[in-house]
Amino acid sequence: MTPRRKGPSAGGARASAPAPPAAPVLDEVSKSIIEHLQQDGRQPYVTIAKAVGLSEAAVRQRVQKLLDADVMQIVAVTDPLQVGFRRQAMIGVRTEGDVTPVAEALGELPEVSYVVTTAGSFDLLAEVVCEDDDHLLTLLTTAIRRLPGVRSTETFVYLKLNKQHYNWGTR
Repeated sequence: MTPRRKGPSAGGARASAPAPPAAPVLDEVSKSIIEHLQQDGRQPYVTIAKAVGLSEAAVRQRVQKLLDADVMQIVAVTDPLQVGFRRQAMIGVRTEGDVTPVAEALGELPEVSYVVTTAGSFDLLAEVVCEDDDHLLTLLTTAIRRLPGVRSTETFVYLKLNKQHYNWGTR
């Protein structure tokens, strides 16, 4: 067993934070597979295999590894208005104390489609999809504003979706 190195504090009493997980290294073939799926998530593996020069089985294995590593998701993106949701909004959240528990609690709400920690006038931004304005009001007043650590919120109601795409490629 290798001895543990002591931190910079006297006697090593201060524990260092765990290192963040290393980002997966993507080769050009994996990047190409991702880009093909960004264009059409239903594209057959055999089609992708021909384009990237691998067997269908090899593409299937690579896709599964990318999914398991949370590098990507394959989902059906819907237009909320077409499936019964009449209100979308972005909610800016200002917090007190550690932002992480608030972000995690927001992420547990079924109406929240994504949460990001930000720099600037808000600590968090949360996109929500609601059935109507009453649903949005209930979500704000009985769920989001009551979360421990939420200091204030500001709601930006979506009037029109001008652009939404997921084919930004890879680097």
